[in-house]
Amino acid sequence: MLYKLKSASIIGIDAHVVDVEVDITSRGLPRYCTVGLPDAAVKESKDRIRAALKNSGYNFPLKQITVNLAPADLKKEGSSFDLPITLGIIGAEGLIPQDGVSRYLISGELSLDGRIKPIKGALSIAICAKEMDMEGIILPEENAVEASVVEGVAVYGFRALPEVVEFLRGDIEKKPHTVDITSLMKGVDDYNEDFSEVKGQEHVKRAVEVAAAGGHNILMIGPPGSGKTMISRRIPTILPSMTFKESLESTKIYSIMGLLKDRALITNRPFRSPHHTLSDIAMVGGGQNPRPGEVSLAHNGVLFLDELPEFKRSVLEVLRQPLEDGFVTISRASRSITYPASFMLVSAMNPCPCGYLGDETKQCLCTPSQIQKYRNRISGPLLDRIDIHIEVPAVPYRELSSEYRGEPSSSIRSRVEAARKRQVERFRKDNIYSNSKMSVRHIHK
Repeated sequence: MLYKLKSASIIGIDAHVVDVEVDITSRGLPRYCTVGLPDAAVKESKDRIRAALKNSGYNFPLKQITVNLAPADLKKEGSSFDLPITLGIIGAEGLIPQDGVSRYLISGELSLDGRIKPIKGALSIAICAKEMDMEGIILPEENAVEASVVEGVAVYGFRALPEVVEFLRGDIEKKPHTVDITSLMKGVDDYNEDFSEVKGQEHVKRAVEVAAAGGHNILMIGPPGSGKTMISRRIPTILPSMTFKESLESTKIYSIMGLLKDRALITNRPFRSPHHTLSDIAMVGGGQNPRPGEVSLAHNGVLFLDELPEFKRSVLEVLRQPLEDGFVTISRASRSITYPASFMLVSAMNPCPCGYLGDETKQCLCTPSQIQKYRNRISGPLLDRIDIHIEVPAVPYRELSSEYRGEPSSSIRSRVEAARKRQVERFRKDNIYSNSKMSVRHIHK
C-alpha cells in the first residue's frame, strides 16, 4: 500500500517542501530502502524508526518497505524526517487514514522510546507552510512556540509518536499552539552593559553614536586598556530596537544553527565577537553542507573584530562582499545559496605591534618597518569599507578614579532612534533605512 505525506528540508535558511512516499508490499524478502538523495542521518533513521515503533506499541512490518523523498534532486539532510517516515509506515499499514494528512507539514526527530525530539529550522518550516497554503504543521512540542510566531498557519506540538497517531486518526482533539508576539518582543533592549560605565572617551562615544545612527562601520585605534573593547560591547545598547521583521530574519538564522536555546525570537540585536583564529569559511559560511557564518549570525546586529590585524588576510578579504552587498553567496556545483549578512562592522586594533605608539606614558619599542608591516596586514579595499576611523587614547587615572558616571545608553539610543527615523523618512521610496546604504545617486540627490 502506498501512503503519502509532506515534510520539509532546509536549504540555506529556507525550507522546501518534500513529498514523503512510503510503499509497503508483501512480495519478496523483507527489506528497507530509502531513495531520493538522503544523507547519512536519513539513512540511519531505519534503526531509530524500528525501535520507536516497537517501544510505542506498533509493529515494524517485516515486508518490503520503500521510502521515496521527492524531489529526488534535492539533498535531504538531518533527522527531521524520522517522524513523517514513521507515520508513513503506520499509514501504509492502514492505521492512519490518508484523507487530511496531506494538509499538514510534518517534521520531527524520534528517540528510541518514541519521544519526539526538537529539530533545527522550525521557523523556516512554518514560513514554508504558510507560503504553500498548508493548513498546519506538526512539530515537536519544544519547537511549537518558535513556529507559532508565523501568523496564518496552525502549529501543533507533540511530545510522543502515539499522540500524533491518535490526532491524525481523529481520536483526540488538539488546539493549535498560540503565542503573544507583544510579550515575546518585550525582551528587546534587555542588556547587562551600559555606556554610563565607560569613563572618559567622550569623543569616541560621539563617534560611536554617529556610526550607530547612520549604520556606519567603525575602526578604533588605540593602546591596550584604552577601552576599545568595553565601548564596542556596549554598541548594541544604543542601536534602535529590532522590528518584528528583523527579529524573524535573525531568528531563522539562529534556528537552523540550533542556537536559539530556550528563546522563541531573537529580540536583542546580535553581537558576534569571533576569535582571530577562525577560518574564512567560519567567517562567511560554507562547508560541505553549507551553513551560515559569523557575518550571517551578526545580521541586523554587530560584528566585532578585536585585534583586527591578527586575523588572517584571507579571512579579512572575504568580508568585502558582505560589507558591500549585505549578503553572502555560497556557490557549489549543484546550487548557490545566499545568506543575509547586513551588519555593522566594529573593529579595534593597536597602533603598532607593541601597542604604545603615540602613548604619553609608555615608550613605543617598534621600528618604522615593524609598524608599517603591522598596518599592511589590513588591505586598502577593506579599510575603504570602514567609514569611521577614530583614535582611542589611554584614559588618565584621574578620570578612571572619578565617581562621575557618563551618559546612559538609553539617552544615546533615543538620539540614534530619532536620527534613524529621519533617515527612514528620507529614503522611504528607496527601500533603505540608513545613510550607510546610500548610493551615488542618493548622494547627488
